[in-house]
Amino acid sequence: MELVQVRLLVTDFAACYRFYADVLGLAPQSGAVEGPYEKFSPHAGSAGIALQDRAMMAGLPAELGDTATGHRSLVVLRVDGLDAYCARITARGATVLHGPAPMTDRMRVAHLKDPEGNLVELQEWLLLRG
Repeated sequence: MELVQVRLLVTDFAACYRFYADVLGLAPQSGAVEGPYEKFSPHAGSAGIALQDRAMMAGLPAELGDTATGHRSLVVLRVDGLDAYCARITARGATVLHGPAPMTDRMRVAHLKDPEGNLVELQEWLLLRG
C-alpha cells in the first residue's frame, strides 16, 4: 500500500490553489488554477496534498454522507488488486460503503470511513500518468 495524497475538499478552489502554490510554494502538477482538481508536491517522489472541488463528491452514494458539503478531507491510498484488498479489509471488520467501481478510465475506487467518520478512498490505478 502507498499513501498517495491527503485530499482537501474545498469550496473556494481558486483561493486554496493560490494559497498552496503562491503562499506555501508547493509545485502544482498541472496548473489547473480553476480546478476542479490539482495536486501539489513538496518535492519529487513524495506523497502530496491535493485540492478537489467538493462538488465533485456530490455524485457519490448517499450512504457516504453529505459528501458535497460535509467532508473536508479525503485520505487516498493506492492499492494493487482493489477487489481482493476490499475482501481482506471487510473480513477484518471494515465496511466498504461504495465500490469497487470505476471512477475514471484511469482508476477504480472504493470508499469507506474510519471510526471517526473520515472518508477514505482506495484507488486501483488502471493506467499510470505519462
